[in-house]
Amino acid sequence: MMSLNEIKTILETALISSQEPLSMNQLGRLFDEELGSETLRKLLEELRRDWSGRGVELVGVAGGWRFQTRPEFQKYLERLNPEKPPRYSRAVMETLAIIAYRQPVTRGDIEEIRGVAVSTHIIRTLEERGWVDGVGHRDVPGRPVLFATTRKFLDDLNLRSLGELPPLEELAALNTAAGIEEDV
Repeated sequence: MMSLNEIKTILETALISSQEPLSMNQLGRLFDEELGSETLRKLLEELRRDWSGRGVELVGVAGGWRFQTRPEFQKYLERLNPEKPPRYSRAVMETLAIIAYRQPVTRGDIEEIRGVAVSTHIIRTLEERGWVDGVGHRDVPGRPVLFATTRKFLDDLNLRSLGELPPLEELAALNTAAGIEEDV
């Protein structure tokens, strides 16, 4: 029987070495003996406290748990890897917002809300990023694909669920402050 400190060290090691968030199921599989989810959660919270005040933090996201750089230290790390993050067009961001807030939606739904055609390139860009995926087909003539956001979308935005997205009113206020007049 391992001590709780040994279990916590194993969890820490797995989380630090993983490229992707680890789910509770994956973390539980690290051990021969059955660990209750409450014990696992308690140890993860202890790890989170142990790492508080450091340059990295343990966070829970939709895909599970992961270590990540605290936002205030990101500017220093960018000096090591000066690659520019991908920039997305307004059309891509509007399409993503519609899918996130109204999912599941078809391409026709998106076009109706935006008032313009949605190019295949926009949807492909979001699919290649892993942020949206087809989740079924609407039962109407032509059976259009229904799009919804993915767990990766939530993970990349450090969200556990869609309920953590800011209310649309906040987004409208940000747009107004930035001088953007269009509604999303």
